[in-house]
Amino acid sequence: MTETVTEEIHGPIRPVAKRWRKLLVVVDGSPESKVAIRFAAARAAHITGGGLILFHCIRPGEFQHWMAVADRMREEARDEAEELLRDMAERLHAYCGVVPETQILEGEPNEEIRKFIEERKDIFGLVLGVGSEGGPGPLVDYFTHDLASNLPCPLFLIPGNMTYEQIDAMA
Repeated sequence: MTETVTEEIHGPIRPVAKRWRKLLVVVDGSPESKVAIRFAAARAAHITGGGLILFHCIRPGEFQHWMAVADRMREEARDEAEELLRDMAERLHAYCGVVPETQILEGEPNEEIRKFIEERKDIFGLVLGVGSEGGPGPLVDYFTHDLASNLPCPLFLIPGNMTYEQIDAMA
């Protein structure tokens, strides 16, 4: 009787397969992004098989008719993004011991994040910081209104006004 009740409530009993479970977090330098990164790193450190992917998207240049200028702008933007992610990765390793993977793509952030999640089978969740002033932010707006029910992973929304102490207390 107990086995039948357990199966009805929880489904068939099966061993849990070990797998990599990575949190994807957007790094854009905003205050809410920094809080989301802290949360994602702390959670990744506590998830068995957990990992972290720091994601940055470079928006397409606006000077497409000046090819040399556009190429130089793209190169500078990539250099800045690499430095931002390298610095963040070092800080996170010192904070919680996680060595994050980094990903830099070029395009519209919402579309590039969506495609990246769909291509990867190891994404455990998308972590976004919610702006504390002036609305939730364009990525939160996009993923909560247009895609929330179609994401292949959970969406974690971290209030941008949380302090590091509050984040650390939850981890």
